[in-house]
This record gives sequence, C-alpha cells and structure tokens, in this order.
Amino acid sequence: MSAVLAVERLSKAFGGVQAVQGVSFALGEGELLAMIGPNGAGKTTCFNMVNGQLAPDSGSVRIGGVDTVGRPPREIWRMGVGRTFQITATFASMTVRENVQMALISHRRRLASLWTRAASLYRDEADRLLERVGIREQAERACSVLAYGDLKRVELAVALANEPRLLLMDEPTAGMAPKERITLMELVGEIVRERRIAVLYTEHDMDVVFGHADRVIVLDRGRLIASGTGDEVRDNPEVRQVYLGSRGRA
Repeated sequence: MSAVLAVERLSKAFGGVQAVQGVSFALGEGELLAMIGPNGAGKTTCFNMVNGQLAPDSGSVRIGGVDTVGRPPREIWRMGVGRTFQITATFASMTVRENVQMALISHRRRLASLWTRAASLYRDEADRLLERVGIREQAERACSVLAYGDLKRVELAVALANEPRLLLMDEPTAGMAPKERITLMELVGEIVRERRIAVLYTEHDMDVVFGHADRVIVLDRGRLIASGTGDEVRDNPEVRQVYLGSRGRA
C-alpha cells in the first residue's frame, strides 16, 4: 500500500493544554480511515494540522512523500488535497453547476481569464461530476434551495474537481437523516476506490464509522490510544472505557 499521507509524532499545545501528543498514522491509496474520539480528544486540531490551517509544535506531515509543515492551506490544496466541512461551504446564490465550475476554474488556474465568461468554462466536466455524485438533474438550481443531503453531494463534487489524491472530510454526514448517511458514505466508498483516493474523515456516528471505514484510529486527550480494523478497535478495552465508561460518549 502506497502511503498518500504519513503523520509522524504530531504535537500541538494551546497554552498549558496539550491538544495533540505525539500522534502518528499513515493512510494509503483507496483507503478510508476514520478518526474518532470523545469531544476534546484532539480530532479537529489534528485534522487542521494535516490541512495546514494549524502549524504543529513538533512532528511532520508528509503528503505523497513531501513534508507540508509550514505550507499554507492553498498550497497544500494545490498538491491534491480536497476537503469537505461539517457545515457545508457552497455559494448559496450560485447554481449547483456554477459551484462546481468555480472549483474547476480554480483548479485549472483560469481565474485570471477575464475575456472568457466563467459560465462557459468546464460546463460538461462539471456536469459529469454532478452525474457521478447523483445530482445532475439539479444542476440549474441555486444551492440556497437544495435539501441538506444534496448540498453535501455538491460539496463532494466541488472537492472532486480538484482531482484530489487525499480527501479530508470533517463529519461528512452531520445533519443528515440516517438513510441519507448510509447512501452518501456508500457513494464516497465507490468513488474512493475507483479513483484510488485516500480519505481521512472524522465522525461521531458510529454506524458510519464501523460500517464504512477500512481502518479506525481513536484519539483521547490528545493521544492515539487505538488503531486497527473496526472489530479490533471496538474490542479494545481502552476504547470501551473511553466510550462506555465514566467519561461518556462523544
């Protein structure tokens, strides 16, 4: 398995609080890796260091073998890293197709092409991405009128416009109905495997975690306490204590 993402001994403190402590893990092509843990475990901090939004105090993040520590998020995005967010980030007043076209224009570095109307650029390519995520028929609708589950699909199409080799998904099914969650994660799994994309995602819904992740890593109080398949993690005594013991569930 070729490592798309390799995190080595990543640490970050805020004042006297050690948010992440020496966390290491790797992620390969076509693999879905779920990062879970109780609230305050360090998931978001770790996620944001991988994405370049936060600089670690120590440790390394390597994407395709290149150390990305100190590089801004936009430069990391240019390296083939896509991201979706817990709260969808689309342009509400623009159509579904236009949102994807804007992502394609940025990816192809055509933003300075003032003599070309943006609406005419990459229209067919945008429609192919919308077809792949199952909302081609909604291409002409404004994102402001879409159901939340469909917005999640638009955001996925926007992320795919960057032709990512690594996709970071922050709570991809947050706010969705149970059936929608299953359908979306099945779609993500199909796309990941056909395009050999590596996916790191955080999630609170344990059905989404254990039903779809190839591997699971568990953080607690900034430390990596478990890593393995869903069954291995579920049977881990320390994980059971974190989720079922006195500290409660995430």
